[in-house]
Amino acid sequence: MPLPPLVEPIDALTPREQLRTARHQRLTGLGSEGQRRIAAATVGVVGAGGLGAPVVLALAAAGIGEIVIFDDDDIELSNLQRQVIHRLQDVGRPKTDSVVRVAADMSETRVRVVSTRLTHENAAELITGVDLVLDGTDSFDSREIVAAACERLSLPLVWGTVQEFAGLVTVFWSAPPEGADAVRLHDLYPPGSEAPACSAVGVFGPLCIQAGSMMASEALKLIMGIGKPLLGRIAMIDALAGTVREAPLRAARATASARPAAPEVGEVDEPGAGAVIIDVREADEVATGMIAGADHLPLRELLDSLDEMVGDLKGSDVVVVCQVGARARRAAQALVGRGVNAVVLRGGMDGYNSRRHAA
Repeated sequence: MPLPPLVEPIDALTPREQLRTARHQRLTGLGSEGQRRIAAATVGVVGAGGLGAPVVLALAAAGIGEIVIFDDDDIELSNLQRQVIHRLQDVGRPKTDSVVRVAADMSETRVRVVSTRLTHENAAELITGVDLVLDGTDSFDSREIVAAACERLSLPLVWGTVQEFAGLVTVFWSAPPEGADAVRLHDLYPPGSEAPACSAVGVFGPLCIQAGSMMASEALKLIMGIGKPLLGRIAMIDALAGTVREAPLRAARATASARPAAPEVGEVDEPGAGAVIIDVREADEVATGMIAGADHLPLRELLDSLDEMVGDLKGSDVVVVCQVGARARRAAQALVGRGVNAVVLRGGMDGYNSRRHAA
């Protein structure tokens, strides 16, 4: 069932916006009132990257009243494969510049830029004043900061994540309207969760657009009070299979017993004598240097061949290596779950090289 709309509609659209949004206003259930609610809304968008970019495009095109964009990064050339609001000539400039330009080029949407990095201490104060938040960040530290601020302010949080060929989209809300159950980030991920960064494992560019557009749709539905928002449900996108499935998402106390904990994995600063060293980076990464004696097996190949590997590795001490540690942890957890004594090299090759240089 729809939830109550988040905002009251403005009295009237400008003549230009009235004409520009005509196709929206012909939609049954949206109409003039829904479009005027969109124009009245202020949304916070955290991150102008892979998810934030299509979110900004969709919301500006929809005629959202104001976007408050939170980002302190500059554009890098490698961003352009998936961050569709930036252009080649933007490389080196703040990502927020692209948001300001796109909104001005598409609609009457106002943009307010916040370039201060969000922390647990300042996030709630900086986010205050928006009607909802869309989180497009790519680390658990950032996601927990944003989620905690939204819980403190009782704001709905439209949340998404993408990695490799998979994406997730849902809505968290600690204080939803009567009749709806509260769902929080930690109902999906326990505190302190980790996952490989996109820079480590990659992300399929079109998937960002797909997940970001779903996030924008959820925001608009909440603003207008139409449709069935993804509160209490999570959409799971598989770009390789071309499918979008959903699963229920409820409070952790109801589901924690059903969610198996990831195996604990230890860390070492140096591979021990006689250890089997497995480097799970990609070919272009190992070309820059490997630990002497390490075997190269990219993460995907390792995960696909676990059953064949386990027999040879049992009884050995295994040290798994990647660039910064996230992929190695994923591989080591898979090995430990099959009875292999596996640990990760602390900080990956970056940490290993730093320690050697410091010595």
